[in-house]
Amino acid sequence: MHADNRRGIWAMSLAMALFIANDALVKQVSASLPGPQLIFIRGVLATVLVACMAQYMGHLQNWRLMLNRRLWLRGAVDAASSLTYLTALFHLPLGNATAINLASPLFITVFAIYFFKERVSFQRSSFILLGFGGVLLVVQPAAEGFNVYGVICVIATLLHATRDTLTRAIGLHIPVLLITLSTAISVALGAGAVTLTQSWVAVNSTQFLMLLAASAFLSIAYYLLIVAMRSGEMSLVAPFRYSGLLFALLIGYLVWGEIPNLLACLGIFLLVVSGLMILREENRKIPTGQDS
Repeated sequence: MHADNRRGIWAMSLAMALFIANDALVKQVSASLPGPQLIFIRGVLATVLVACMAQYMGHLQNWRLMLNRRLWLRGAVDAASSLTYLTALFHLPLGNATAINLASPLFITVFAIYFFKERVSFQRSSFILLGFGGVLLVVQPAAEGFNVYGVICVIATLLHATRDTLTRAIGLHIPVLLITLSTAISVALGAGAVTLTQSWVAVNSTQFLMLLAASAFLSIAYYLLIVAMRSGEMSLVAPFRYSGLLFALLIGYLVWGEIPNLLACLGIFLLVVSGLMILREENRKIPTGQDS
């Protein structure tokens, strides 16, 4: 496989694992803290962590690169997608919200074809749809759970896909850490604006430490997601967002003792087959003797 595609797939898979670890911690804290408040605290902590790393790597010396409007457009879209998805999640069954959100590879593939003129084979498109079918079998969304908040969740998914597409449009001369920093700042500011309309709840040391760990996972996941969307073909890398569902099932089993039923096991099988077939199709495109 081409090195850029391989890098993108690994980065996307690791990013999804860290996003799920972050979600697990946030889920624990959300039982005692309002959503916008915990997102704001996590965003501030992530901003500090990324800023420290950017300073250590010497990227803050080029802070003028952060005046690029595309960075803040992407950051604004990311903040909007996070808050929109959170609003939908509070009013939808988790399975419905997860199924809708994991439709983003389908949108990203369409965007890749339309905006970046990627040539997507019929086989790859079929495998992406097969993977999404696996997602539906795992999460098993309920028909009665779809309402106006289902529409809001679709909007959030479109915003996620737009954010990832905008990542590709940012010049390679801008370091990944500076893009990550602009994202963390944007999400913190967006959530902070919402907290102004709500009462503030006192944060204890356990909650703070869990949010600190979540912010570390989130910061690294932001970084890897940007690397993934800058590497290889978008339509190849994007379907590996589905791997997040496998990590979620693993954490659900280890932390909460959740065991998938027969349909979910079939969905997991389809997800794995989908990923392997996408990789197989990509490898068949590379003539013998090239990088693999």
